[in-house]
Amino acid sequence: MKDTRAAIRYAKAILDIAVDNKATLAVENDMRAVVTTISDSKELKDMLASPIVKSEDKKKALNSIFKGVHAISEGMIKLLVDNKRIGMLNEVALKYIILNEQLKGQDVAVVTTAVPLTKALEKKVLVQVAQLTGNEVTVENKIDESIIGGFILRVGDLQFDASVANKLSNLKREFTNSL
Repeated sequence: MKDTRAAIRYAKAILDIAVDNKATLAVENDMRAVVTTISDSKELKDMLASPIVKSEDKKKALNSIFKGVHAISEGMIKLLVDNKRIGMLNEVALKYIILNEQLKGQDVAVVTTAVPLTKALEKKVLVQVAQLTGNEVTVENKIDESIIGGFILRVGDLQFDASVANKLSNLKREFTNSL
């Protein structure tokens, strides 16, 4: 929870700087590239989380991976490395995207499922979330096989967990409490 709050603070600060420099779209594109790159590479995730890899090495690797990003995005990476918070890079990027979408009057609905959403189901989710929030919504589907089935829906700070893993966990907690 502490890391999430810190990620939001970093994302808000980056968004403020991007708004002042009229670069919100460029930085959002960079943040989307960061999220995609990190989620596609287990090695990169491991390197960012590793306490063994020196901060300077992480900075060099990230600068070469994200070469050509906007100066604000580059500064954010440098700041996270210097503050020994580079493990939060993905979370900060996700929070930035959400905050920027909200600034534009849009919301991002992150739907985590065990298998990819079909187009028909994605349309149903869009309609339902748009009715709930009153904003224009885009759907981002994340795949996490550990939830077994069902889904986890996150829109901004709200989360609805209808996953099988969550229900099993709740059942286990009830059984252990009743013994």
